[in-house]
Amino acid sequence: MNLFDAIHTRRTIKEFTDQPVPDDLLHQALDAGRWAQNHRMTEPWRFLILGPQTQQAIAVINGDALLQKTRADAGMLAKMRADAETKILSKPRIVAVTCCLCGNKAVEQEDYAAVCCAVQNIQLAAWGLGLGMQWSTSGFSTRPDTYALLGVDPVQEMIAGLLYFGFPAVVPDPKPRKPLADVSRTLP
Repeated sequence: MNLFDAIHTRRTIKEFTDQPVPDDLLHQALDAGRWAQNHRMTEPWRFLILGPQTQQAIAVINGDALLQKTRADAGMLAKMRADAETKILSKPRIVAVTCCLCGNKAVEQEDYAAVCCAVQNIQLAAWGLGLGMQWSTSGFSTRPDTYALLGVDPVQEMIAGLLYFGFPAVVPDPKPRKPLADVSRTLP
């Protein structure tokens, strides 16, 4: 796939088929992240590939997080929890992405930007390999129980989000973008 075709056709995929994602395709996509631009070459990204047991535990945390911010009757809460857990369990593969922290705010800002570039590389590589991906920064990814489950020390790393991978079941139509002239200007 040509680079510009990948950029223009890539979509955030939220619905996946049941087809398993082979490790080699997942690893190829993640490896593309290592080649993201990175000031100071700190290589601040870390990728945690979740197995089925961890994915199940993440689903429970997602259900807990939803219930803590919702007020409803018991029957509605049970359905909401089940839906929140099913949402996570419907993702064929999940990878948590973290960003290393160093205590220097300027470097950490640059490093977070580098992690975002890495995620974009991963998403484009996945698309080129026939995989869909969604980058989720849901509130449950910032919870202490999520950090504990993933073995991430919040003093050393921050969770930048979860990457959901799979073969697309539905590819949404592109959303309109503003013309370049509306988002750029040339200075003298």
